[in-house]
Amino acid sequence: MLTLGERPLVMGILNVTPDSFAERIRLDAGSVLAAAQEMEAAGADLLDIGGESTRPGALPVSSDEEQARVLPALRALAGKIRVPVSVDTQKASVAEAAVAEGATLINDVSALQADPGLGLVAAKSGAALILMHSRGGSSDMYARADYGDPVAEVAQELAARVAAALQAGVTSERLILDPGIGFAKRPGHSYGVLARLPELAAALGRPLLVGPSRKSFMNEALGGVPAVERDWGTAAAVTAAVLGGAHIIRVHAVAAMAQVVRVAEAVRQHAS
Repeated sequence: MLTLGERPLVMGILNVTPDSFAERIRLDAGSVLAAAQEMEAAGADLLDIGGESTRPGALPVSSDEEQARVLPALRALAGKIRVPVSVDTQKASVAEAAVAEGATLINDVSALQADPGLGLVAAKSGAALILMHSRGGSSDMYARADYGDPVAEVAQELAARVAAALQAGVTSERLILDPGIGFAKRPGHSYGVLARLPELAAALGRPLLVGPSRKSFMNEALGGVPAVERDWGTAAAVTAAVLGGAHIIRVHAVAAMAQVVRVAEAVRQHAS
């Protein structure tokens, strides 16, 4: 059972794609299970399994290929871990198959824009649904990163995606929103969203997931270090997200970031 609000939760990223930008890939069932158990032991409250890269410039994969990556991973975890599992997909067919294999959350970076049928899958299955803000796809998202007020526009566009989910039959208590750090946003936009997270949360009225882990927006501050060397920068962004009231923090380095989340939350609790 996933309870939001008592403390920020840590979501561990478990990619089963051959082209992840940020980590060594685990594709065989044994490696997936070992990585999942390691994350759980390190403090992950839930895991997010993805079979299609959403990094800028990534090539799309078919539903069959995505399922061939994700479903064996879900089967490898069945009965072996205690924390809830999310499937990171934009496709209704993949989401439906993943839920049948035990996933209890659906994480859609397109917020039902790539495949509106995914909302119906969430409604029928009872799975929680994460809606992330973005514009366009992997090939053109930065061309659409044009904002007057990024926080106001992210809030407005996410509110429209919430309306689409509700129309599909997903109940509001099962919706989690993600401002999409690094997606269709220049570095300044991502920093602005992090800095004004309380404002965004107040405007939307739903729990927020924030996923800054190892993303390239930090290069403006870090000077172009490789993704795998951005965990210190990630720690700073995670701290800002927790202080801003995020309910779920999505990260690669679970052991280190779980400590960051706990200390940042302790600071937040003593702020008043």
